Amino acid sequence: MPSSERLPDIAAVVARILAATGGHPRVAAPLGLGKPHDLLNALYAEAAARPETSLTIFSALSLTRPRAKPGLEARFLDPFLDRHLGPDFRGLDYAAAQAQGVLPANVHVHEFYLQSGALLHSAPAQRDYISQNYTHVARDLVDRQINALVQLVAASGERISLSTNPDLTFDFLDRQVAAGQPRALCVAVVHPDMPFVSGNAEAPAGFFDVVVTPETTPSLFALPRQPVTVTEHALGIHASALVRDGGCLEIGIGALSDAIVNALLLRHGRNAVWSEALEALDGRGVTRSMALREGGIEPFERGIYGASEMVMDGFMHLERGGVLKRRTFDDVERERRSARGEPDADPHRGGHYLRGAFVLGSRELYRWLHQREAEDPDGIDLCRVSNVNQLYGDHQALAALQRRDARFFNTCMMATPLGAAVSDALADGEVVSGVGGQYNFVAMAHELPGGRSVLLMRSTRSTGGKVVSNIVWNYPHTTIPRHLRDIVVTEYGVADLRGRSDTECVQAMLAIADARFIDGLVAQAKKAGKLQAGFVVPDAWLRNTPEALRLAMPALAAPEFPFGSDFSPEELRLLPALAWLRSMSASWGGRLRLTGALLRPGKAVSGEEEALARMGFEGPLKIADALQMRLLRAALRRVHAA
Repeated sequence: MPSSERLPDIAAVVARILAATGGHPRVAAPLGLGKPHDLLNALYAEAAARPETSLTIFSALSLTRPRAKPGLEARFLDPFLDRHLGPDFRGLDYAAAQAQGVLPANVHVHEFYLQSGALLHSAPAQRDYISQNYTHVARDLVDRQINALVQLVAASGERISLSTNPDLTFDFLDRQVAAGQPRALCVAVVHPDMPFVSGNAEAPAGFFDVVVTPETTPSLFALPRQPVTVTEHALGIHASALVRDGGCLEIGIGALSDAIVNALLLRHGRNAVWSEALEALDGRGVTRSMALREGGIEPFERGIYGASEMVMDGFMHLERGGVLKRRTFDDVERERRSARGEPDADPHRGGHYLRGAFVLGSRELYRWLHQREAEDPDGIDLCRVSNVNQLYGDHQALAALQRRDARFFNTCMMATPLGAAVSDALADGEVVSGVGGQYNFVAMAHELPGGRSVLLMRSTRSTGGKVVSNIVWNYPHTTIPRHLRDIVVTEYGVADLRGRSDTECVQAMLAIADARFIDGLVAQAKKAGKLQAGFVVPDAWLRNTPEALRLAMPALAAPEFPFGSDFSPEELRLLPALAWLRSMSASWGGRLRLTGALLRPGKAVSGEEEALARMGFEGPLKIADALQMRLLRAALRRVHAA
C-alpha cells in the first residue's frame, strides 16, 4: 500500500515543491476554504524574493480579509473582523497584492471565479481571469501543465479527507494521468478544524505525496451572516412557492439565499403565516397559480433533496427544520414499485439527503458537518463537481431520478425582457465574479424531467445616488443566453419564460419590474416590434413600488437576521446609520443633507453613546475624527428616530 511522505513544517514543504518543480511551480489550489493559506503565503514570499523563480497559481475564490477604507468604515470593520475571523486569521498575500496591483512580474494568479466585486479595478486579476464553466476547469487545467497541487485537508488518524473541497482534485488528477502527463506533486496540509467527511470526499491511502501537520494553524475563514431586507424577503416568499415537495433544491449564498431558506422554513413550520405573506404579495395571483402548477403551498411531507455545488448554512437550517430530508437510496426501487403499482418505499430510509461539491459558510456549518459525519455519515455526500453540476458519465439515469422536480436557484445582476441574464461581468467585460456553476445548472434544468432554472434578481439597484432598473432592454454582455430562459423572480413576482414567445416574455418580465421603469421598457419593446403599438400597461403593474411592498410584507415574516447575527447590539445600531451616510454621500443632494445634519444633529436617541464608544470615539479627538463623530451621531439620530 502506498504511503505519504511526512514533512515537519511548511518551510520543508516549500523546499520540496521548489525542488520537484525546478523552481517554477505551477500550482493548482482548491477554491474557497480548501486553500492552505500558510503554505501559499510561504510559496509566494519565496517567489517574490527570488526573481529567477516563478509562481503560477490556478484557483478560484481566494478568500482574504476585506480592506476597510480609512475613517468610519475602518472604525467599524476592523474590530468586527478581528473578532469574527479571529486574531490569528491570515489572508492570502498574493490576493492582497493582486487587489493592489503590485504582484511581482514572476507571479501570475489565474482564477475562474472572483470574490464578488472585490477585483473590479485590479488590472492583473482582470487580465489573468479565465472564464470557464465549473465542470470544465479540471479538463482545462490539464492543458496548463500543472506540476503541484496543494490542499487543506482533515485527518482522522491516518485517514485523509478532502473535507470541504472534493470538487476538482480527483477529476483533475484522473484527467492528468489519462492524458499521459506526469502526476502533479500532491501536498496535503492538515487543519484540526476542517470537518472530516468520509465517502466520496475521503482520499485513498497514499493519495497525497506529501502530508504536513503544522504545529499552529490560522483560523478558518468564516462568512458573516448578512442582513436580509424586506425586498429580499418578498423575493424569497415568491421563490419558495416554486419548490415541489419530494423534489430537489440547489441554492447559492448570500442574502437572497437566506431569504429563500427562511421562506421555505416558514412554509413548512408556520404555513398560515407564509400563506398570508404570499397572499399579500401576490396581488395578481400569478405566483399562487404557478405554485399550484409547478411548486406547492403546503408543508413538506416527503421533504426535499439537496444537490448543490455549494453547501452553505441554508442547507444546515433546512435539515434542522425538517425540510431537507428526502434520501436517495431508494430512488430506483421506488421507480420500480411505482411501475408495478406497489406501495411506495419509505422515503426517509437510507442514502444521502444532500450532495455537494464544496463547502463555505460559518464555523457553525463546519461543526455541523463534523457532527453529521459522526451521527449520520450517509446523510451528506461531498463529491466531485462533475457528479453535481451536470449529468455526466454512467450515473446520468440515477442522477435524473434523484433530481426529479429540481429547482435550481441562482442569482443574477440584470436580466433583459427577452430572458437573457447578466451574472458575472459588466458591459466592458470587467469581471465581477465569474460564471461558476450557474450555466451548468441552467442548462441541466432544461434536461431534467420536471426541472426548472430559477434566476433571482432584485428589480432595482442604487448607483451614484440614483435608483436604476435591473431589468434592461439589452446589455453588451450576458451570462445566460435568451434561448435558455426559464423562470425569473423579483420582489414583485414570478415570470415564467420557458417556451413562451418574445411578446409573452416581455410582458411577463415587465409585470415583475419596478413601476418607475415600466414605461421606458414598454417604449423600447414597441420600438423593437416586440409589443404592439397599442399595448397599454395594466394598472396592476403600476403597483410594483417599494412603498406597496413594505405595506404588503408582514413584519413577522421578515426578520432582518433570520438565522442570527454576528454583530453586537451596538453594531446592529450602527449598521443602518452607516448605510444612510454612505447613501447620502453618493450624490450632491445627499451631501447637502449631510452638511445640514452636521450643523443640526437632532435629538439624542437611546444607545447613542454606546454606539459611538464602539467606534472608538472616546477621549480627546483630532478635528477630522470629531467631525466624523458628529456626522455619525446625526446619522444615528435620523435613522433611529424615524
